[in-house]
Amino acid sequence: MTTDKPPLRFERIYGAGFSAVFDDLAALRIAVFRDFPYLYEGTVDYEKEYLKTYADSPRSFLFAVYDGDRMVGATTCIPLSDETPDVQRPFLDAGYSLDQVFYFGESILLPEYRGLGLGHRFFDEREAHAAQFGGYVWTCFCAVVRPDDHPLRPDGYRPLDAFWESRGYIKEPRLQSRFSWPDLGESVSTEKTMVYWLRSIHQI
Repeated sequence: MTTDKPPLRFERIYGAGFSAVFDDLAALRIAVFRDFPYLYEGTVDYEKEYLKTYADSPRSFLFAVYDGDRMVGATTCIPLSDETPDVQRPFLDAGYSLDQVFYFGESILLPEYRGLGLGHRFFDEREAHAAQFGGYVWTCFCAVVRPDDHPLRPDGYRPLDAFWESRGYIKEPRLQSRFSWPDLGESVSTEKTMVYWLRSIHQI
């Protein structure tokens, strides 16, 4: 008798289909983003409001990973023209056309499922989704900036910069947004700097 677990299951969800997984995706975002460097003290109500942006975009995309019925990983993307003004603003200020940029949202995976190559799979799926439309020039994402001496930085913590560079992404310090959220244990939101990374879609 075998005791092997069933393989992980993958689902691709588009546009309005996001609304069917709001609860699962919100819970996963809150669980993963509690860790450094985000230290995010999230709420389901806020998450659902955030995810409406994706449900309202016909070209948005979610690649979800399930272990049985449990969502254990997910990655999203959306045309920058359908994102919120806070995300669009640095690109407009720098002279980019919003219609030429595809924005990659979160890549989130519970710790016990890391090391299986899913990080690369997340980028492969999003890049293929963006490339199919034609007309887009760039894919991008943003990452929070935390000081090296942050008191909650774990020992041995390694940022993902080398992984992102291996995927062909380049950090663009002139492209920055500032988002606010409460850190763990705090009730008041504080502003965080987010720096964008870009890659030419023609490299895909």
